[in-house]
Amino acid sequence: MFTIVVFEEHGSGEKKIQGITEHGSGLKISKRYNIEETLPEFIDDPEHYIAEDFSADLVLDFLKHPDLSSHLARVCRKKNIPLIASGKKHAEAMTPFT
Repeated sequence: MFTIVVFEEHGSGEKKIQGITEHGSGLKISKRYNIEETLPEFIDDPEHYIAEDFSADLVLDFLKHPDLSSHLARVCRKKNIPLIASGKKHAEAMTPFT
């Protein structure tokens, strides 16, 4: 089974997750981190929102806040987990069109 971890804000990955669940043969969303709180404009401590204690075959980034998205990309690179951050510009991530 190919495991996927999802990071999102306010359910921003809901439709994509639904598609994976319904049509993704051999895929499993093993963990879903959904940040519901209102975030400041600049985040000094992104590790407060994104812990490094996850593992997966692939991580999907549906985060809206650029500080969190950048931190997630660094964590995934460090853990050697591929990251897909659709519609974003990250050197550490695959960034397909949305």
